[in-house]
Amino acid sequence: MDASIEAKAQGKRRWLLFIHRLPPKPDYLRVKVARRLKKLGAVAIKKTVYALPLTDEALEDFEWLRRDVEAEGAGAVIAEAEFVAGISNDELAALFGLGTTVTKRSGKSTSPERAKPGSVWVTRADVHVDRIASAWLIRHFIDKRARFKFVPAKGYRPKPDELRFDMYDGEYTHAGGDCTFQTLVKRFALRGSALTAIGEVIHDLDCKDDRFKRPETAGTGAMIGAIVESSSDDNKRIERGSVLLENLYAFFSRRASGRSGRRRSR
Repeated sequence: MDASIEAKAQGKRRWLLFIHRLPPKPDYLRVKVARRLKKLGAVAIKKTVYALPLTDEALEDFEWLRRDVEAEGAGAVIAEAEFVAGISNDELAALFGLGTTVTKRSGKSTSPERAKPGSVWVTRADVHVDRIASAWLIRHFIDKRARFKFVPAKGYRPKPDELRFDMYDGEYTHAGGDCTFQTLVKRFALRGSALTAIGEVIHDLDCKDDRFKRPETAGTGAMIGAIVESSSDDNKRIERGSVLLENLYAFFSRRASGRSGRRRSR
């Protein structure tokens, strides 16, 4: 059950808090975190405390940001909260434009890794950008007989030989500043400028930090958003998303080939 729905069922409004501890220097880290929190729509409660309505999506966004902060040598914690003094739940809800209910916001290796063909690949249900793209990458470049399994965000205990991706404690997930798609590309030593380009698009959509600023990002995000809105079935989302990813892969491959041809003709 989505965390926001569960809170509603209990007659409570609960929040996620992101509490960071950043050093005075370097300045870029403070700017980076501030921009990321703003893009996520988080509201500042105190100078270093930011809030979002409690949803699985918000928890995932905060978790990736926490990992990025810790990768820079700083610190951050995430907490669930219900406010009782200083600010009311209704006052905070108003800052998000919410009514009486919370609405859902939409390990490194030194050598290439290999996956057993036909493995069960586990990820969180209700797949979106990074999970859709990673599933396409797995089935087309890593394990052509891959089987996918979709589980709740919390509490799942993997069975032996199952491989988890884009989950907090998964075998393949965000690492440093990389999204899961980029982690898979690196861990399995996949080559090609087309995969690199797709990884940059997926990174900016999923991590919401505008690191690469590729012109294809906005259109890709709109298409994936339409796929997600058109079906609640995770397998169908991956199937339809795979068509989009195949087209992107062909587009970037042709572009790379054209550049290579121009260099040789000079």
